[in-house]
Amino acid sequence: MNDEYGADLITLVDDEGEEHEFEVLDVIDNDDGCFYALLPTFEDPQDKVDAEGTYYIFEAIDENGEQQLAEVEDEELLDKLAELFESRFEELYDSEEIDDE
Repeated sequence: MNDEYGADLITLVDDEGEEHEFEVLDVIDNDDGCFYALLPTFEDPQDKVDAEGTYYIFEAIDENGEQQLAEVEDEELLDKLAELFESRFEELYDSEEIDDE
């Protein structure tokens, strides 16, 4: 795959003030809100292998006029979003495989 633009990275700060860098895999903006699928980045390649492709889903919320990302608390909504993201990932990767051939 020839990626001319590189990964779309975002840095989040947790409650303890630690910074964590993520790759933005996809964004869904629908009637339920705006949601991001984020994959943690790792400096150590073994950590990336150990993570087994685990990604996180966050909701974009407006807090005091500033956009923040927050964990999705509603389990039913989280399951629905995971299905949507997985479906979109399958479409994306299937089309990339066809383009590579």
